[in-house]
Amino acid sequence: MHLLPWSHPSSAGFTLTGWHTPPSGKPLLHFLHGNGFCGRAYEPMLKPLAEHFDLWLCDVQGHGDTEHGGRFHGWNRSAELAVEAFEAGRERFGDVACFALGHSFGGVLTSLILARHPQLFQRAALLDPVLFSKAMVGVMALSELVGLHRRNVMAQKSAARRRHWPDRANAFSLLQGRGIFRGWADSALHAYVDHALKDAEDGGVELKCRPSREVDIFSSFPRRLWPSLARMNTPTLLLYGAKTYPFVGQSARRLRDLNGAVSIAEVAGGHCFMQEHPEDTAARVIAFLQPER
Repeated sequence: MHLLPWSHPSSAGFTLTGWHTPPSGKPLLHFLHGNGFCGRAYEPMLKPLAEHFDLWLCDVQGHGDTEHGGRFHGWNRSAELAVEAFEAGRERFGDVACFALGHSFGGVLTSLILARHPQLFQRAALLDPVLFSKAMVGVMALSELVGLHRRNVMAQKSAARRRHWPDRANAFSLLQGRGIFRGWADSALHAYVDHALKDAEDGGVELKCRPSREVDIFSSFPRRLWPSLARMNTPTLLLYGAKTYPFVGQSARRLRDLNGAVSIAEVAGGHCFMQEHPEDTAARVIAFLQPER
């Protein structure tokens, strides 16, 4: 899979970056990653997708090679900036059908895009999107009001994350089978180590995404989430892991009942099931996005 870098000086004052495959006339698939990751960390899933689609991978604020960009501009603004970059760059692909795919944080951003830009994508797939329940959003909003929002469990775990290793081999061995990386295919962990880490000044390697940016995201929430989800009319498949966070499956079922454009399916694995079973995930996404194939 050959990927070319792109960059876009965003209206928020920082440069967004990402990767795309050379335009070939195939349909174009827009992909947004999860918090703390980057587009190329999903290469084992993306490679089989690239046989059917040209790919547009966008690394959001502070992720991959995209600039940290000062304060976090929020979930809703991040979604709009991704659209801004896509609109600026997709001319090179010509007048082809466009589809959307997102994981976790990127799945929520994709849903916000679908709500605000109903004509942009023909179909979409959301992989374990962290769709906070109304009750969770209420608690997070109250916590933000009283200054406790940075104390939630996910934010605390992110703040405590190790960010530096002597080399990539050491990072691979220490991350393998631990925490969020438990159950990952070796190919997926290699992709993460190769693309979500960068060379450090001392000769070691460190996370491209600062743990503080992960905390920014996990201690904030999208505005008007459920009204946005109700407005989506793009045919959308939501896949969630059998062993993911309980609220993800609960929200998936609620969304299916709320919006007839959304279908859902439970798959084997956890929150990062697409890193555990990349080929199976790609096959499910292809089958939904191109049902006539």
